[in-house]
Amino acid sequence: MTNVVSLRIEAAARATVPAGITVALMLLGSIPVSGMHVQLLEPLLAFASIYYWTLYRPDLMPAPLVFALGLLYDVLSGAPVGAHAGVLAVAHAILSGQRRFLIDKTFILNWVGFALVAVGGCVLVWLLTSIFYAMPVDPWGLLFQTLMTIVAYPLVFRLLLSCHLSLVQPV
Repeated sequence: MTNVVSLRIEAAARATVPAGITVALMLLGSIPVSGMHVQLLEPLLAFASIYYWTLYRPDLMPAPLVFALGLLYDVLSGAPVGAHAGVLAVAHAILSGQRRFLIDKTFILNWVGFALVAVGGCVLVWLLTSIFYAMPVDPWGLLFQTLMTIVAYPLVFRLLLSCHLSLVQPV
């Protein structure tokens, strides 16, 4: 009986890895760094994590969790509450619909898919933020941050793949 309980605890712990890694990446990205325009150089690593887990383990990254993570990111980043949550929910829905197309493809196609979703998310965040402030927000900072996110995706992908294979998959 204790073996069954320990196996269930282990399975539950493994199931929390994607959300935990995503929160850790959010916290890493919200560390204040001094210097001019340093925030523009900070990629949105949590977005890459949500993309990865939605694609490869959608059972561990359901839509309500993605929305909650988006709300957390809004609070941590100082963005209008609901902006990133809504964008991540839309990205999750789109990716869930395209999962069969992307799942067995090469990394390059996966990266292109991420880039398309990231740019679309950037435009949507810009639009929602502009509506929130009732005036157009300068898009260049957000666009550059999105480009940095796209460039950082291969490194985040390797980290998440390693965590996926060693922590999430049962031995």
